[in-house]
Amino acid sequence: MIESILASFPLILRGLLVTMMVSIAVVLLGTLLGIGGGLSLLYGAKPLRWFVRAYVDVSRGIPQLVLIFTIFYGLPALGLQVSAIVAGILALSLFCGAHMSEIIRGGVDSIPRGQTDAGKGIGLTFVQRLRHVIFPQALGRILPAWVNTAVEIVKSSSLVSLVSVVDLTMAIQQIVGRTREALLFYAVAAALYFAINFTLSTMGRRLERRVAHG
Repeated sequence: MIESILASFPLILRGLLVTMMVSIAVVLLGTLLGIGGGLSLLYGAKPLRWFVRAYVDVSRGIPQLVLIFTIFYGLPALGLQVSAIVAGILALSLFCGAHMSEIIRGGVDSIPRGQTDAGKGIGLTFVQRLRHVIFPQALGRILPAWVNTAVEIVKSSSLVSLVSVVDLTMAIQQIVGRTREALLFYAVAAALYFAINFTLSTMGRRLERRVAHG
């Protein structure tokens, strides 16, 4: 058992690194989209709010796999050639951004209006009010949902294997096809996914406590 794992370790490690890279890229892009989308839903002009609301509702209502296939096959049909991994990251980022938009919108909207009025009263600009008044208070309310979404994205990153990206899931499938030891190596994959998400959840809880204490 140990010998089989050690012999396949280089491929497992490469797949794990790809999974982590995809997950980090998607969470970062999704968070940026979410900040822009959430603020647009609250403070944007009406046409912008309609556009962002349509994006959020459509992206949340479509399965992630369908989004991946749509971008993977759709962009080349439009003359835009992208690699499989880029297509997967773009699709998952759109999905993540839609969820993050609602998280940001809800967190910011939960801050009492009096806080914004107080910021206006002391002459803060809109950006200064967001940075110094609203976001610091909203962060503690945003973090739990943000961590949950990040954990879901790590698990969803396995879907990129269906467009031939050699992530952890695809690496394990290749190893199983060669060794026929499915139970062993899928258990290894489950343990690695658990380790990533357990670490992420633990760090999130510590950060939540620090923010709440602050």
